Amino acid sequence: MPTTSKDRAAAFFRDHAMVILIVGLAVVVSILRPNFISWPNLNNLAVNTAGRFLVALGVSGCLITRGTDLSAGRLVGLGACVAATLLQNPDYSGRFFPNLPRLPVWVALLAAVLVCAAFGLINGCVISFLKVPPFIATLGMQTFVYGICLVYTGAKPIGGLRRDYTDIANFKIGQFNVWMIVIAVVCGFFIWLLYNQTRHGKYMYAIGGNEAAAEVAGVNTSATKIRIYTLAAVFYALGGFLWAAKSGGTSVNMGQGYELEAIAACTIGGVSVNGGVGRVSGILVGVLVFELLKIALQFMGVETSYTYIVQGLVIVVAVALDLRKYLVKR
Repeated sequence: MPTTSKDRAAAFFRDHAMVILIVGLAVVVSILRPNFISWPNLNNLAVNTAGRFLVALGVSGCLITRGTDLSAGRLVGLGACVAATLLQNPDYSGRFFPNLPRLPVWVALLAAVLVCAAFGLINGCVISFLKVPPFIATLGMQTFVYGICLVYTGAKPIGGLRRDYTDIANFKIGQFNVWMIVIAVVCGFFIWLLYNQTRHGKYMYAIGGNEAAAEVAGVNTSATKIRIYTLAAVFYALGGFLWAAKSGGTSVNMGQGYELEAIAACTIGGVSVNGGVGRVSGILVGVLVFELLKIALQFMGVETSYTYIVQGLVIVVAVALDLRKYLVKR
């Protein structure tokens, strides 16, 4: 444990190195590009953070129990496609279900949630009962879900969404998309309560700390993991539902790569890949910082191709720093 101010400063920088560096980059960009600090850009940052935050909340439970979920992005896409096909305008020429009656928005959301939750349940069962490592189980599910989505949509883009649906993500008060932000805040508060005030949360952290010891202590590790992966899929569905509404349309590629961004954001925010550690506030900070990085690169005129290179490096460095923290504490 650090005992001097110098040791404490070194420990703080080690634990928050990525956050400090990316925030520093944002400060530099705001100086070089004055329009970086503007209401439209802040709204863009808030909306992107809100959508990605939902995915990161789902992934966080998997990481805390020393697992992962590589199917997250494809489940986002599936949730978006299911919702969008059910909420198209009746007079849209390319309507997916021509004779479908007008459904309430909540029915489409429920359908997307149930479909995605079923795949999350399968993930949890395969990991818990068949003892397949989470990396392999969810990697297989990633490809499986993508194939299902291709078959379902015929690989065609889905547009012509109803106004009452798109307004959920695009309704503004002043400069900000209010409902996207409100939904993210409510979900964040729910997960905070779940992680910190319930038996499920205690079991989750216990499994991440030492799964064998948790089992000896009477924790039903299988049931806990199944709940974690199922709940994660519910959040992916909600994220897909909102992203399709925000975009005014969707396709099978919606959500592609979101799982890696979510893992990076969680790691930057202090959720350890070694398990047993993670806070909702840290997840929010991690997502915000990662989105800040992407927007800063755009304002600096960095080509998209190079942006992916930087994001990949950030993911690797974030995990490496997390492992370094673990080794130092040992």
